[in-house]
Amino acid sequence: MTLEQLRIFVAVAERQHVTQAARELNLTQSAVSSAVAALEARHGVSLLDRVGRNVVLNPAGQVFLTEAKAVLARAEAAEAALSNLGDLSRGRLTIHASQTIASYWLPRRLAAFRRAWPGIELDVTIGNTRQVAEAVAEGLAELGFVEGEVQGPTLEVGVVDHDQPAVLVSPDHPWATSRPTLTDLAATPWVLREPGSGTRTVFDLLLARSGLAPSALTIAVTLPDNEPVRGAIEAGMGAGVLSRSVAAASLAAGTLVEVAFDLPPRAYWLVRHKARWRGKAGEAFLAIAQSFDKNEH
Repeated sequence: MTLEQLRIFVAVAERQHVTQAARELNLTQSAVSSAVAALEARHGVSLLDRVGRNVVLNPAGQVFLTEAKAVLARAEAAEAALSNLGDLSRGRLTIHASQTIASYWLPRRLAAFRRAWPGIELDVTIGNTRQVAEAVAEGLAELGFVEGEVQGPTLEVGVVDHDQPAVLVSPDHPWATSRPTLTDLAATPWVLREPGSGTRTVFDLLLARSGLAPSALTIAVTLPDNEPVRGAIEAGMGAGVLSRSVAAASLAAGTLVEVAFDLPPRAYWLVRHKARWRGKAGEAFLAIAQSFDKNEH
């Protein structure tokens, strides 16, 4: 079993398509098929079910995918460790971030880091808070940045910045000119991010502290991204909660109105693994990000 075989298997499993995996890996379709077949033949186990033109992970494949990704993560960490034993002229830094952070907080910090250390490859993946925490715990990311506090026996978590969430409505919504009560919150339709996102978690916690169960809300639609949420609120589908940084352009244009309803600031959290290797690139990035924060605040 080779690392290349594992990379090929993971690519096929994640895309559920041999041709797409081959294209992504810049390999021929036959090379990809042969690599997977060699893995199966060597160990006498079927990992994928062929369904038409697609492939689907069977139970054995699902178990093996988790292990294969863990092995590849450790191999990447080992390579990064070797690179970081030298200087920062080359290397790789893996970052996972939740959507608001990735879209509005992270880009300028990435650009500043890139200007300082152009030889470091930046590998950035976007997910929700839960997904980012899992990626750090599994060794798929060296640094994680999330909008909701997370916990885990292997995770080290600390605040890196703060953000202000806001309740938002379209200009013709009744709340645009009045302050809602807790009873009003339960009576209006809502447009919200998915459970597990930082924005949704902060709002649910506030409701719980106010004595209103999140399940009491009338949720018109749940969406997995900030921009569709913003568009749906603007279209009058209901009230919603987004970061002020996400809604800034719409607030300035008058297509959204911030409701007179106090939401506490929320923290942006850095998530790292307690035991895994911490490279020079990650430390350099955090130094730049912290300097950025001082300049902004």
